[in-house]
Amino acid sequence: MIRICEFDTLSPAEILNRDIQAEENVGTAVDAVLAEVRANGDAALRAYTKKFDGVELDGLRVGEAELEAAWASLDPEFLKTLELAADNIRHFHRQQAHKDFVLTDKPGIVMGQRYTPIEKVGICVPRAPEAFPSTILMNVIPARIAGVRDIVLVTPPDRHGKVGAEALAAARIAGATAIFKVGGAQAVAALAYGTESVPRVDKIVGPGGIFVATAKRKVFGQVAIDMIAGPSEILVLADGRCDPRWVAADMLSQAEHDVLASAVLVTDSRELAEAVRAEIEVQLEALPRQDVVRRSIDDNGKIIVTDSLEKAVEAANLIAPEHLELCVDDPFALLPKVKNAGSIFLGRSAPEALGDYFAGPNHTLPTSGTARFSSPLGVDDFVKKSSFLYYDQAALAAAAPRIADFAEREGLHAHARSVTIRCENKR
Repeated sequence: MIRICEFDTLSPAEILNRDIQAEENVGTAVDAVLAEVRANGDAALRAYTKKFDGVELDGLRVGEAELEAAWASLDPEFLKTLELAADNIRHFHRQQAHKDFVLTDKPGIVMGQRYTPIEKVGICVPRAPEAFPSTILMNVIPARIAGVRDIVLVTPPDRHGKVGAEALAAARIAGATAIFKVGGAQAVAALAYGTESVPRVDKIVGPGGIFVATAKRKVFGQVAIDMIAGPSEILVLADGRCDPRWVAADMLSQAEHDVLASAVLVTDSRELAEAVRAEIEVQLEALPRQDVVRRSIDDNGKIIVTDSLEKAVEAANLIAPEHLELCVDDPFALLPKVKNAGSIFLGRSAPEALGDYFAGPNHTLPTSGTARFSSPLGVDDFVKKSSFLYYDQAALAAAAPRIADFAEREGLHAHARSVTIRCENKR
């Protein structure tokens, strides 16, 4: 049963409850996988797919015939749902696109900044039990908007050597350029180093379990990565007028992800806290993944009772959750006070699942408190920016004495000379 705690009695460590550590052998196992794939390419990928996914593959890449068959097999209404969700995601993320700028306000000087897309991106999509079409939409579409040329999708096959039709349809709608049936740390290795079939990319994004997260951490520097994703989290900040059934349902929606997932309620109402705890027990019994949910709720869930909504926001900012629901009468009044959260859901009619699937904001979010300094996945993650600079001879000559003095004070005399040599009288 979920714990109920008083905010003022908790230490910061008890509030955060993020002491989950990877098993000691994970890093060693990932090192071995990375080395094997780097050395043996496709052969290693096939061997690991047989070992971990229980299937022998003739080919690693999803072909056009498989994509067509997947599309034809799906209910047209679900295809329409995917299209509508994709439209919403595109509409939101197009607002993130940057514009180049040029400054010409000083005589003889031109400078500015330009944005260019990353050329090749790899996207990891977990299978639990199916590859998530929502994750494909959320990761591929911002890359397309950014102008990424090659978008390579990797996801584990099922025991029949297939990728789910829903996932393939989402990949087609979103605009992935290649799909490979490989997952886990071996997929990260393939994207980082390249194999005979899987192209090497410049950046790897997308969620995954501890092996994928560890592999991404280890290849960082060889390629860029988006973030190190931890277990999923939800924090519901609710006042006493909330329906406890709705609050319980929202908390359980995250608890069903993983035994390590965290579901937290922060409220200024002891009465609501008790009612939500009772309702969680009722709803939990009806869930298909009840074993997973039970462990998540009992081990990582908590209800924190505060003496005011202001204290509730304080608790939320300390936790810096992946998902934050403001289930209060006037969520827009609290919004400016929220400093740390991945995605914020305003009001009682905006459950977290709305953002997961359909509304438009990205659902690839910072976890484990990293919302204190990082952001949701977006177009920014798929572009690079370069500055540019032009001075004519007169502009350089005017600035040269100051630049040379600055460089010499740092002991970098060659820097100074590279400027002054251009300003000497020509012979």
